[in-house]
Amino acid sequence: MARSSSTLDRLPLVDEDSGDLTVVVETPRGSHNKYKYDAEHGVMRLGATLAEGLAFPFDFGFFPSTQGEDGDPLDVLLLLDAGVPPGCVVTARLIGVLEVEQKEKRKPWQRNDRFFAVATHAHSHMAVKRLADLPPRLVPEVESFFTHYAGLNGKELRVVRRSGPKRAGKLVKAGAKAFKAGK
Repeated sequence: MARSSSTLDRLPLVDEDSGDLTVVVETPRGSHNKYKYDAEHGVMRLGATLAEGLAFPFDFGFFPSTQGEDGDPLDVLLLLDAGVPPGCVVTARLIGVLEVEQKEKRKPWQRNDRFFAVATHAHSHMAVKRLADLPPRLVPEVESFFTHYAGLNGKELRVVRRSGPKRAGKLVKAGAKAFKAGK
């Protein structure tokens, strides 16, 4: 089946009204289910059910019109006052990135970064401009969540480094370039 040119993964990366980045939410904050956008059919699908006691710490989604090393759009954690439903499109500003590598059994390590962004409409995170502005325990807790989640799914995940908004912006631009090259 051919992809439609109007699917969520092909929305403009930059919102022309605000100049902020576009984020498509797949999984809401607090969810015990992981949803994944199916671009071929234009629907959200249940991708996994998390282990008992495990829930997404923030809304989780992707930057449309980008492509990571794994072939998927770039992943983003969205800081917002309350979770939004799967498929919701939100504008946001970058505050940093966890540069990570992920590995499945008998396969090579592959980059699968996790970007952090603050929703344009967020009130409680309005002053957050970079990862260092977050509470000191928050980023290590997010790292632990993703490491644990990967392990439960038979994958290994290692954090290469934490980077600020400038480096995150360069990586998003590279993801946009990879998307355009793959069209």
